[in-house]
Amino acid sequence: MSELAFFALRIVVGFLFMLHGAGKILHFPHAMPMPLDTQLKIGGVIELVGGALVMVGLFTRAAAFICSGMMAVAYFQFHWKGHFDNWMWLPGENHGEDAVIYCFVFLFIAAAGGGAMSLDRKLRNVT
Repeated sequence: MSELAFFALRIVVGFLFMLHGAGKILHFPHAMPMPLDTQLKIGGVIELVGGALVMVGLFTRAAAFICSGMMAVAYFQFHWKGHFDNWMWLPGENHGEDAVIYCFVFLFIAAAGGGAMSLDRKLRNVT
């Protein structure tokens, strides 16, 4: 695996995920207002913080694993909803493609770690 390609994947996926959370929590760059006590607000915090951690490569394995799990929950709870009729379990039918892709990309990052170009590696080499 090319370290540069993995670095780019980690940066882009983390940044895009962080933007989802920024919209929910910071109302930037797009406002997505919601009540403070909702599951979506918790998801927004995970997106904002987890995306930032994955992007910079800090606590990468744990952050990516949590983000992956959150996307699995998002798919099953908000997209599929347990419906088998009219092929609604398929991501193309329930509009859950992004959730499935994020889930498996974050699972891959959790397994691979931050890589050579991460704060995890930098901090490990300093001590």
